[in-house]
Amino acid sequence: MGKYLMIETRDPFDSADVEDSFELARGLADQGSEVTVYLVQNGVLTTRRASSAAGMLGQLAGAATVLADDFSLRERGITADEIVPGVTQANIDELVDLLTDDGRKVIWH
Repeated sequence: MGKYLMIETRDPFDSADVEDSFELARGLADQGSEVTVYLVQNGVLTTRRASSAAGMLGQLAGAATVLADDFSLRERGITADEIVPGVTQANIDELVDLLTDDGRKVIWH
């Protein structure tokens, strides 16, 4: 199976497509692909436990690697204790490493 990096920048409250992106990532992971979802900018708003997308994000984190940009989290006042279990804070260096990984397909929203 393939290796995928999905970068999500959108707020689920402004774009219904975020849910579709999570479903795609989950489907790819369920089929045996290596999937990493990197949440950045307003995409980190889904990481709050109180978010309406928290349940879906928690399920995704059980099937794929879910990373949340630490700078974006700080800028939006989201602390580590507010983050959905299974989501890991990451820095931009990790994103660059994933982007330059040979054979990894990138889907950017």
